[in-house]
Amino acid sequence: MIQRVTVPGLFPPPRYSHASVVEAGTRLAFLAGSVPLDAEGKLVGEGDPVRQAEQVIANLTEQLRAVGSGLEHVLSTDVYVVSTETAPLSAVWDVVEASGLSTGPHSSTLLGVSCLGYPGQLVEITATAVVPETGRP
Repeated sequence: MIQRVTVPGLFPPPRYSHASVVEAGTRLAFLAGSVPLDAEGKLVGEGDPVRQAEQVIANLTEQLRAVGSGLEHVLSTDVYVVSTETAPLSAVWDVVEASGLSTGPHSSTLLGVSCLGYPGQLVEITATAVVPETGRP
């Protein structure tokens, strides 16, 4: 169903793949950015990118569950972190790796950005996932 490709002629990526290929006819879910808000719309982990990343992963897990998928079926992510330094990006990536998102490993881009949509928001993750036959609503 999913072929994950690490290109031999390129620098080996740390725990992600260069590309994911899905056969035609597979159902895909394109998820909006998962943000660090709780069910009441309150920011979780103000000033703490690691805590925000944990909330983002929890919310992403719920988004995936709602469409009949899961973290293990994620093909690709874009991980946005408000920072001009690499240390917060690395800390957020550690949360991504620990979550099971990198089980595939999936294709991913990790970006440092100047701001995100909600006041105090430091992390956001967008994702594309396969919806397996068994998970379809």
